[in-house]
Amino acid sequence: MATVINMPRLSDTMEEGVVAKWLVKKGDKVNEGDILAEIETDKATMEFESFYEGTLLHVGIEEGETAPVDQLLAIIGEEGEDISSLLNGGEAPVAEAPTESKEEAKPAAASGSTEIPEGVEVITMPRLSDTMEEGTVATWLKKVGDAVEEGDILAEIETDKATMEFESFYSGTLLYVGIEEGQTAPVDVLLAIIGPAGTDVSGLKDGVTTSTSASAPKEAAKEEVKSEAAAEVAKTNTSGGRVFVSPLAKKIAADKGIDLSQVTGTGENGRIVKKDVESFTPSAAKSAPAAVTPAASSAPAIQTFTPAGEESFEEVKNSQMRKAIAKSLSASKFTAPHYYLTIEVDMDNAIASRKTINALPDTKVSFNDMVVKACAMALRRHPQVNTSWKDDATVYHKQISIGVAVAVPDGLVVPVLKFTDHMNIMEIDVKVRDLAKRARDKKLTPQEMSGSTFTVSNLGMFGIQEFTSIINQPNSAILSVGAIVEKPVVKDGQIVVGNTMKVTLACDHRTVDGATGAQFLQTLQQYLENPVTMLA
Repeated sequence: MATVINMPRLSDTMEEGVVAKWLVKKGDKVNEGDILAEIETDKATMEFESFYEGTLLHVGIEEGETAPVDQLLAIIGEEGEDISSLLNGGEAPVAEAPTESKEEAKPAAASGSTEIPEGVEVITMPRLSDTMEEGTVATWLKKVGDAVEEGDILAEIETDKATMEFESFYSGTLLYVGIEEGQTAPVDVLLAIIGPAGTDVSGLKDGVTTSTSASAPKEAAKEEVKSEAAAEVAKTNTSGGRVFVSPLAKKIAADKGIDLSQVTGTGENGRIVKKDVESFTPSAAKSAPAAVTPAASSAPAIQTFTPAGEESFEEVKNSQMRKAIAKSLSASKFTAPHYYLTIEVDMDNAIASRKTINALPDTKVSFNDMVVKACAMALRRHPQVNTSWKDDATVYHKQISIGVAVAVPDGLVVPVLKFTDHMNIMEIDVKVRDLAKRARDKKLTPQEMSGSTFTVSNLGMFGIQEFTSIINQPNSAILSVGAIVEKPVVKDGQIVVGNTMKVTLACDHRTVDGATGAQFLQTLQQYLENPVTMLA
């Protein structure tokens, strides 16, 4: 049975997309998970995968063409199947690939109803990043019964990459919430229903949840849950866990330097709102010990005391980010044949140059900035390293965009410096600091974490002298940077005190041969040992 696939909504603000490239052609066999096409959105060019198996029977949007969200993109079905009725405006027998689009979201979410009341809009869990498969509702900014205007922020949703604000595309009253705060659900599951006040939507929500026959007991239970949630929020506010706070309150607190863990929320479920921050004074804080702000440090929590001879354990739910890291790194390690090359770099000149540069007014660069700049220049001379592997071709990237691995409390993110080779060292420093700060605050957008052609991972600040990294696909290589170590070295036949740093290049042997990787490291070494060559 044929399945109609419409132009997906691949970002929260996407209204139309451009098919940059079809990776399959009409008549090709398609498996679930295969990449159908590369689609250019308002934020990035993303790969769009198939959620169905079969044969590609029809292509509705050719390469280079632009089409609005929800327009026919392709049809997948059995080989030789008659799809003329679908092409002539007939209704697809199977729902389209999971998206947030208006027309398709309605029947998918309301599978148990026969008709959607006029003016009612069914909203499903949106796909807020190209790799998102499920999301967690971190916070609802609207509650059932609230008026909603188009553009209002409905909720904060935690994806595999960041916590993002999700805005409403409709106006009306919030009639139903399908996923409570803290709950996780796959993309396309019923998230909320918006429509005219007083509209009966029991038929819609019954199609995907439970019936409302016991409404009174359910309301009582809901109130009990809310009370428990409020108590839990109050508890986390003083213990360093997640603090539920509105975006405006968070901004005001940041401007005033207020520790939100000491503020008592008066909003729904103990949520901190604007008035709580504005009325807060340090003397009003509880006398309990100050909490550690988890967003400012990636240090692990200290293990609580366990009596000798007693075995115990605790299961901590994996975050969306942790699951995404596990999936992508496992795929990289088991599909890309890694090999590693290590060199030791003389950093004496780099240390002297950095000291001179940082003596200038309003200037501050790190050794990592120098490494990133050297990588960008070396990649220009060795384009084979700036590639990506595909089964039928090797992609040579004309642009150089370096990802910089940043440790965050939930794991690791890789914000990207777009067109790094066009930046000087000072510009790299400013950009890296900004991206790293917003990464720890979970404020990066998906497009700021996509599009890298090479990656740098630095553990030198932790005293790690040498390590290897897993390639951040679709890159072909990643550089692991160790600490600068003062030790005896031989110069001009004499043993003197020197400063050296080991760097290790992990390469995908499918695209980067050993000699190519070695030549890249030689060039990188020349730049780092002669920093004056990088100051242009």
